[in-house]
Amino acid sequence: MKGHPMAHEQQRTMTPQARRAITAAYFGTLIEWYDYALYGAAAGLVIGPLFFPDVIPASASMLAFATFAVGFVVRPLGGLIISHLGDRVGRKPAMILTIVLMGIATVGIGLLPTAEAIGVAAPILLILFRFVQGFGAGAELAGALTLVAEYAPERRRGRVIGLVTSGAPGGAFLATLAFTFASMLPGDVLLGGAWRIPFLVSAVLFVLALWIRRRLEETPEYRAAVANAEQAATKVPLAELFRRSPRELIVGFFSVCGHNVTNYVLSAFALSYLTLTVGMPRVQALVAVLVASLLTAFAPVLGGIAVDRFGAKRVVIFGSVAGIVLTYPVFLSLQSGDPVWAALGMTALGVIAVGATAASTGTFLTNLFPTRYRFTGVATARELNGALVAGPTPLIATALVAAAGGGLWLVVLFVIGACLVSLLAVVATPKRVGDLQPENHPDSSRFAPTGRAAD
Repeated sequence: MKGHPMAHEQQRTMTPQARRAITAAYFGTLIEWYDYALYGAAAGLVIGPLFFPDVIPASASMLAFATFAVGFVVRPLGGLIISHLGDRVGRKPAMILTIVLMGIATVGIGLLPTAEAIGVAAPILLILFRFVQGFGAGAELAGALTLVAEYAPERRRGRVIGLVTSGAPGGAFLATLAFTFASMLPGDVLLGGAWRIPFLVSAVLFVLALWIRRRLEETPEYRAAVANAEQAATKVPLAELFRRSPRELIVGFFSVCGHNVTNYVLSAFALSYLTLTVGMPRVQALVAVLVASLLTAFAPVLGGIAVDRFGAKRVVIFGSVAGIVLTYPVFLSLQSGDPVWAALGMTALGVIAVGATAASTGTFLTNLFPTRYRFTGVATARELNGALVAGPTPLIATALVAAAGGGLWLVVLFVIGACLVSLLAVVATPKRVGDLQPENHPDSSRFAPTGRAAD
């Protein structure tokens, strides 16, 4: 089988199509995390009283975070089905489908009547929309990472993926900003309908992202694989993934534990903890999270530059160690009740253990699998972790605080344990895992790495 000169030639320079792909991927990531952070903030502040009004506040908060976790339960299914489409039919139709599903669900939540209006149907419909939202989001970042990894020049792959993943804290910042303005309104106004505005405003972002994605072309690597009949030969990408790359799949699953748990504790659980347990005023807590999100938004790009310089593996290791070291002092800053210390603490942990590792884990995952089932591999590893680890994190953290009588020491151990798991998984990764693999190798999932991202 011959190599792919077209793919490798186009990867040497940043073409207009590559820039368009990066823009499309960035906006999709921004929207996914806008949705996530928006619902996380809503779960901590308004979902409980609006959709579960007949239970005590602590139980309503746990039920609200349970609906947050529901979206993650279906993410692996969405990831598997849409990534199968992406590997068999093309990256473009898969990426269009994800944005349409997320848009319908997010706007639908903004239009949803509350329990006061339609009773038990309200939480049922809320859960349904969370399922649709999670199904679409299940393949969004995996598709974005696959898309840009197959377009970006090898020596700039880390910073390109860093730019795309910076959409995550960017989306979180926009969502928190929107909810901060809404929360400045009187409580009855917020609960009376102002909470809907940030959900409905997202329609503008969805239309823009859809317009950009409709103008995309397939990636050079995917077109080259189709031309060489490799993609057609892979009838069931998931089966080939399990047959050829089971070890890489396991490594990928565990490698993102620290990043995901730290991220979801800071961006979803922290707001609820600051307002309900510490007693920090709602607006002060939102501003603290807002500042941390804004400053963290720049970290993925810096992390991507570090990936191109030192390799994805080393940057993931650094971020995991930082998470282990910083978690305890950062959580002390949350317990202090001082919004300035809380913002500084969340920023320190967010920049190093979340922001910087966004680019490195994204690069690391795309490097694990070859073109013919890369989308499926990245989606499976990432979304299984999302369903089993990341999604339940705010709920687990809330339960751990209750078990500790309001203390955070169990949550600290939870975060440190997740970072330790990532550290061990990445350290145990064989040296041969790393760069995007040439498809002409007899087993490209085990081809020796050639780029810095492999280290």
